[in-house]
Amino acid sequence: MIKNNRLLITFRIFFGLLGLSAVVTEIVTLINRGIFVPANFFSFFTIESNIFAAIVLIVSAFASARGVDAKRLALYRGAATLYMVTTGIVFAVLLSGLEANILTAVPWDNTVLHYIMPVVLIVDWLIDPPKIRIAFKKALIWLIFPLVYVAYSLIRGHYVAWYPYPFLNPDTKGWLAVAITSVCIAATVVALIWLLLLATKRSEKAS
Repeated sequence: MIKNNRLLITFRIFFGLLGLSAVVTEIVTLINRGIFVPANFFSFFTIESNIFAAIVLIVSAFASARGVDAKRLALYRGAATLYMVTTGIVFAVLLSGLEANILTAVPWDNTVLHYIMPVVLIVDWLIDPPKIRIAFKKALIWLIFPLVYVAYSLIRGHYVAWYPYPFLNPDTKGWLAVAITSVCIAATVVALIWLLLLATKRSEKAS
């Protein structure tokens, strides 16, 4: 666990603002190009998870600065960490072969949103683990958002003929491929939950 509280606060504020600035840069760039579609933009899991993670980082920083007991933030921090690590893994495995401009309008945004922020969230979790032990059954609540997201993407995609990611598009991959990919991602998310909680338990023993 990190001992320098001021360093931790600075770390969280810096990367929280970096994540938000990357999202804002994307929005401004797309608006300037005349291709900004809010409903589509905010339907990307990458965008949603990065906004959530940035907010959690900043709120956690202010909680630390004010000496507030951050136990209530544990579930939110865990969720943000899980979603960002999932973003990084899915991008690396399923999307890294695509041209960067297909997923992001600005190259450095791609680096921040898909590479830097996932690493930042896992580092934040490891250097300052929650003060409370989170039960695995309770942590499964983190699955709700990814499951709802997949359902939302498929239902909306059917009606607007637009899907945020190729692996969720049944028109190109087929429903079987979409189902298999979704199940594999869900299994990965469950495994990540277990690993996050395992890291917390080990940090408790070390302290």
